[in-house]
Amino acid sequence: MGDLAIDTAVRAGGDGLFEATLSRDWEIWGPMGGYVAACALRAAGASTPELRPAAFSCNYLSVAQFAPVDIRVSTRKRGRTVVAQRVEMTQGERSILDAMVWSVGEVEGLEHDETIAPAVTGPEHLASVEELLPDDAQPPFPFWNNLDEKPLEFENEWPPDGPRTAEWKAWLRFRPTASFDDPWVDAARCVILVDLPSWPSANRPHAWKQPGFMAPTLDLNVAFHQPTRGHEWLLCDGAAPLSTGGLFGWTARVWSTGGRLHASGGGQCLYRRMPG
Repeated sequence: MGDLAIDTAVRAGGDGLFEATLSRDWEIWGPMGGYVAACALRAAGASTPELRPAAFSCNYLSVAQFAPVDIRVSTRKRGRTVVAQRVEMTQGERSILDAMVWSVGEVEGLEHDETIAPAVTGPEHLASVEELLPDDAQPPFPFWNNLDEKPLEFENEWPPDGPRTAEWKAWLRFRPTASFDDPWVDAARCVILVDLPSWPSANRPHAWKQPGFMAPTLDLNVAFHQPTRGHEWLLCDGAAPLSTGGLFGWTARVWSTGGRLHASGGGQCLYRRMPG
């Protein structure tokens, strides 16, 4: 089991340079994309600790290894209450990720909230995956050890006997630490949760055939609406309604138990045949 704050921590090298070490505790086919992106977000936050994250977007250029990465943060625009930064992550001679991060200070504006949270059962009334599975069951990837998961739907037999809808919803709580006071560390939870439902959603209509594909993420976009600090359980609400031409796009939203929308986003994935 990893710890989000520790495993996304960056070490400053001066002049906008940082280093992070990617932990194997966050493995899904390699370092989970949202986790890699969270390290880039932390580097941006280390450069602007007095601000809060507003928007994050990145392109994945190579699959990283579980080893140190170099991160360069450069300011593209600085205003009175807003900063735009470019974040470049490399590993040796390989480019891993390019990102843009917007952060803001104390700002005011028009206020309204017309969001409608999904009508789902709260986590206090649901069983965890560990309770639903046999005692000797192991998670499919080490990544899942970092989360308490309470699914909205659960099938003991998997693959299922037929196609399922391209949606994936679950209540999730990070462990061993569920929430963080640092707004940049806590926002990393949303980066990971917006990225998470891409494959689980897209795979559900096809899992019964056990297709031999994986789907690396091409890009990830996250809008941070409200801080998640203090909310331990977060609802990951994802869908991938269209998969065609070797690509699928997904969208995701992150809600708290009070029905508040904290983040939204999505991206595009590219199919690849599984080795062997």
